[in-house]
Amino acid sequence: MELDSVLTLLLVFSCSCLTLLASEESIKVGKSITGNQKLVSTGGSFALGFFTPANSTFTYLGIWYNTIPEQTVIWIANRESPIPQNSTAVFTIGDDWNLVIFYEKDKLIWSSNVSSTTKLASNSTVGALLDNGNLVLIHGESNILWQSFEHPTDTFMPEMKLGYNRKTDKQIIINSWTSNEDPRPGNFSFGIDPEGRRRFYILKQNSIYYRFDDANEYSGGNLLGIAWYLSIVSGNDGVSVTYGYTKGLITLRVVLNPSGYLQILVWIQYAHKWKVEHQAPQALCELYAQCGPFGSCRVRSSGLCKCLTGFEPRFSTDWENGKWNGGCVRKVALGCDGRDKFLKHENMKLPDHAIFFEHMSIKECETQCIRNCFCSAYAYSNSTCLIWFGDLLDLSHNYTYGRVLNVRVRGSNPITHGGSGNSAHRHKIFIAIIVSAISAILVLISIFAFMFKRKHLRRLGWKNGTKALIRSVSSLYSIEKSDMKLLQYNLQKIREATNNFHGENKLGEGGFGPVFKGFLAEFGDVAIKRLCRRSSQGLEEFMNELNLIAKLQHKNLVSLLGCCVEGEEKILIYEYMPNCSLDKFLFDTSLKVTLDWSTRFEIIEGIAQGMLYLHKYSRLKVIHRDLKVSNILLDQEMIPKVSDFGMARIFGTDQTQANTNRVVGTYGYMSPEYVVYGQFSEKSDVFSFGVLLLEILTGERNSDFFMTEISVSLSGWAWKKWKEGRMLELIDPSIRETCDSNKATRSILVALLCVQEIPTDRPTMSDIVAMLSNETMSIPEPKQPAFLNSGLSQQLNDFSINEMTFSLPVPR
Repeated sequence: MELDSVLTLLLVFSCSCLTLLASEESIKVGKSITGNQKLVSTGGSFALGFFTPANSTFTYLGIWYNTIPEQTVIWIANRESPIPQNSTAVFTIGDDWNLVIFYEKDKLIWSSNVSSTTKLASNSTVGALLDNGNLVLIHGESNILWQSFEHPTDTFMPEMKLGYNRKTDKQIIINSWTSNEDPRPGNFSFGIDPEGRRRFYILKQNSIYYRFDDANEYSGGNLLGIAWYLSIVSGNDGVSVTYGYTKGLITLRVVLNPSGYLQILVWIQYAHKWKVEHQAPQALCELYAQCGPFGSCRVRSSGLCKCLTGFEPRFSTDWENGKWNGGCVRKVALGCDGRDKFLKHENMKLPDHAIFFEHMSIKECETQCIRNCFCSAYAYSNSTCLIWFGDLLDLSHNYTYGRVLNVRVRGSNPITHGGSGNSAHRHKIFIAIIVSAISAILVLISIFAFMFKRKHLRRLGWKNGTKALIRSVSSLYSIEKSDMKLLQYNLQKIREATNNFHGENKLGEGGFGPVFKGFLAEFGDVAIKRLCRRSSQGLEEFMNELNLIAKLQHKNLVSLLGCCVEGEEKILIYEYMPNCSLDKFLFDTSLKVTLDWSTRFEIIEGIAQGMLYLHKYSRLKVIHRDLKVSNILLDQEMIPKVSDFGMARIFGTDQTQANTNRVVGTYGYMSPEYVVYGQFSEKSDVFSFGVLLLEILTGERNSDFFMTEISVSLSGWAWKKWKEGRMLELIDPSIRETCDSNKATRSILVALLCVQEIPTDRPTMSDIVAMLSNETMSIPEPKQPAFLNSGLSQQLNDFSINEMTFSLPVPR
């Protein structure tokens, strides 16, 4: 056996017998890390050691946050060479002065692999874990031979540099995990453009998956009140990017997750979990070249792709079937004879592969393009001319950072530069301006006339507003005059009740308008909901709520006590709820302890009874359409009452489904068929009830789960726990020990049944009430929840939610 091999074995045997205290931040020759031992950085922020991911049979050497209770790994040494779980692994400095990992005594599994020509062999060579999470191999005090920041895994850390070095031909990128439980390299990678342009790419299996159009757009900003910056440095040697933020106040990291999302994650201390503050891509429309050459993705359009003006689908059949990657072709070929022209497209994500010309005027930019027969388009910004040749790829309309793109098409008149042609051209422009001006004046006169007439009619209409409303309600529900008198209040009395709508009496404000606490002798304390005059949908919602709730009477529905319609004021008066809304208790760490298990279950049953009344037992069959935790009010005895019927709709007794072009509601509570197709029914409310039920059981906001590493939604997390047979881990820790485990389990199963993707699979409210109250009744096995697939969630972002409701900060 050679001397080097003998020394290696002796070193490994000796290392396995040595220990290293967790308080040390460096590893020296003759010391090692094994088993549960770890290195801790000087400031205590990071730790290095061996770990085994959940549901894995392999062990890895990694670095994680030392002060965060949820183990969050930011770097892994041997991600491509996992160690069998029951093997003995050792991390140390080898006889070649590299950082190394051995397992089973003599099997080298990983090395920092610093070549002998650059390494200085010495006992002063140490491995140190810095307080920014960087593992370094140092010779002496300052000579860094190797560092983990130059070999990242899936996490882009502050002070780390991603980029490309032209001299060494080395590119530093981050690469996703295969899955949340498998750290091996996944399908996605992220880095800066190696050609030196200030752009970022997410690659999927080495093909462009997502493109950040211009890195200048992401130069810095404010996040949760904390200033952050992004620095991009380019030169002859290459290009690199780094970022940083104000330390000590928040913990922030950037991660490329296994699904290809680049996420900015912030640690939420009170919730003990990571929250996604931003991610890209955010919609299907943002994926690279989604619509093929000359096809533009329409972010706010019902159809995903559209050909640019002057172009048509290359394969019309594929285009009609939603296969857009073939793109578009010109209807008429370019002539390059002076008759081509440019069509202006505003708010565009500029296409990929631009050629840059600096210090050029916009006219020179246009001329540069028109003189080249292969030039397809140009754009101009800040004295910089951008020109594209050939196909235009990765286009998008209504882009957040959109610019003007001038696309070249075939025209009927020649484009000339100078001489009589210019004179004729200017003459035509002058005539066009005169015609446009006259047209604009006529349009303005028409608008003013219309507004004057509308204002006059409004004054006439509001003069008898109270009578009109009462006649409307009376005719619809045959309400007796004696009953209606209880609903009428004059504005002066409302002003007296609220101290002229004084700010101290304001309970909160929603999409409808502000809500005030008031006092009326007939009822005592009341909640007064005042329509905001600027609300475009307010009058319709006001009429809807007045018409509906006036005849809905149930102990689990909020009671309407009166109304006021005078001048331009439209006001509803409700019973006052001293305990405000359910979310005030459920998501406040200091208040949620008052919601013990019995109280929560009574609230669940009360909401279910209220919804059952709306769907089945009231004289009107009502679909609420905006059931959520902030619309559940609690009276003095914590009895729940469903509120806010502004979005509700009446159904016929035999009606099962309706469609609308005006999708309203709160994202996260809306069913997939409603979001995508505008179809709503009893089963839409059932879906919302399922989300609400999970929030009550877990004490977690559904919105906090959107695209997190845990799951894409709260229902997704619940589904995962159910599949693992660990349902009780979903229950809010504050009540987990005292809850009725049988009822809790049944409640979770009921919730999962409610959030199933297909409406017919969901139970009715009658079924829900029966399953919650009857502990012997069998419950069917649920199917996978809606929105669990991240691709579907991503696709839904392309559909426009026409209106969103806003919860009151301090509800009535």
